[in-house]
Amino acid sequence: MQAAVLERFSYSQYTVRRKVLKLLGGAFHLYGPDGQLVLYSKMKAFKLKEDFRLYTGEDMQTEVLTIRARRIIDFSSAYDVVDPVTGQKIGALKHKGLKSIIRDEWIIMDETDREIGLIREESTWLAVARRMVEAFAFFFPQKYHAQIQGVPVCTFRQRFNPFVFKLDVDFSPDTNGCLDRRLGLAAALLLTAIEGRQQQ
Repeated sequence: MQAAVLERFSYSQYTVRRKVLKLLGGAFHLYGPDGQLVLYSKMKAFKLKEDFRLYTGEDMQTEVLTIRARRIIDFSSAYDVVDPVTGQKIGALKHKGLKSIIRDEWIIMDETDREIGLIREESTWLAVARRMVEAFAFFFPQKYHAQIQGVPVCTFRQRFNPFVFKLDVDFSPDTNGCLDRRLGLAAALLLTAIEGRQQQ
């Protein structure tokens, strides 16, 4: 992967912004810490099998990451994260469907599907309250903690906005580089897509 592309995956902080296009699917903008657009994705509407492609810009000329659901729309689907240039699998993310009814959880897997970590919504009682009282989510937006082998590596924090879904991503806890940023940003995109969809 070119150095200029790798740099886009090297930041400690990102903001993911999801704009809803009712007829065309969702558009996702990923901004670096300086507010500059570093990655872009557009999800097509009416697809039975979810497929996200990350590009270097809105022109969608240079694809840098592919996130593919293994099965047709599934509550507990696994998503493979792949380098589109080499075809190499970077890892996978699996939504713990039934468990996530109460508190959202995702399994982080390596390229061989070995479980290496977990992404979990911050608090069971807050998670329940958000699901029971819709207005509660506006005052206490979702926050997730990611761990690799029990070591904190990232946080995902929703930012309240009634019109646009925003998610702040912070990799600064990962001082030893345990989590591939590409896998972490794939998780951020999935959280933004799925949670944003639930709140529409």
